[in-house]
Amino acid sequence: MKKAEYFSKDFEWDELRVEVENDPSLSYHLVPFEPSLSVAEEEEAESQPWNDFHHRHASGKFFKERRYLLQEFPELVGCEENSKVLEVGCGNGSTVLPILRGNEKVTVYACDCSTEALERVKETIYASNIVSIEHRFHTFCCDFSTSGFPSWLACNPCQANFEQTSDGRGKNESYLTDSSSLKESRCCIGGVDFVTLIFTLSALSLQRMPKSINECFSVMKPGGLLLFRDYGLYDMSMLRFEMDKKVGFREYMRSDGTRSYFFSLGTVKDLFLGAGFIELELEYCCVKSVNRRNGKSMRRVWVHGKFQKPI
Repeated sequence: MKKAEYFSKDFEWDELRVEVENDPSLSYHLVPFEPSLSVAEEEEAESQPWNDFHHRHASGKFFKERRYLLQEFPELVGCEENSKVLEVGCGNGSTVLPILRGNEKVTVYACDCSTEALERVKETIYASNIVSIEHRFHTFCCDFSTSGFPSWLACNPCQANFEQTSDGRGKNESYLTDSSSLKESRCCIGGVDFVTLIFTLSALSLQRMPKSINECFSVMKPGGLLLFRDYGLYDMSMLRFEMDKKVGFREYMRSDGTRSYFFSLGTVKDLFLGAGFIELELEYCCVKSVNRRNGKSMRRVWVHGKFQKPI
């Protein structure tokens, strides 16, 4: 499939912003809204709906393979041999599959908070007949926004080398004493070269995002890349939410209990730079598509970002 189908500038985001902000019928999207639940209550309320969601969509037909992924993130193809990728929120494997197919040199560690999703992704990947898959694909159950990542990603003795220290002004630095010793360790994998956050962060409440991004930072090798794609502000799906579905500012709850946040570039920048990352790329993807059922044009907005952990 052509890249233009997925990542293009079919329209200007600022023109859409002006249109939305001047439409009285959409004014409720612009009004500040304080969440009614505490962080602990949010954690309890968010996990079960996603388990139920993956159970309902057990066939995997709900998702399409993200074939655009390697075009948007060519680093996943041109990386060094034995590079490690951590796919956070793998779902049924729509992100994992093109990575494993596109690069036989990488090892992918895929996690999800849903055991249903992990069963589906294993079925999908092992049915694909990818070369040496048994050595290059590993799954584990984890809700990185609550419990954090398991210690073997960067085991307890090694974890100290990945921890962030703050200078009190919101800036963070990381330290690694001996990367070669981590590679030889039998109790951990010594950190990952890439983290992919593809339509995962938006499923969390805004309150839980900083901790989640810090977790990603902590298990990455210095110089590693975090690859980000998620829903952008004023995306068509945001504008379809009714007023009673708002659970926070730019946060909405679907009828099945799952939630979605819609990102501005400023919010994404603040979140990732606040965790210590360096911004390499950050922009809106504005794509027009046509609904085959009714012929209506749809304006989709996604945020595309690349962030690096300092060396």
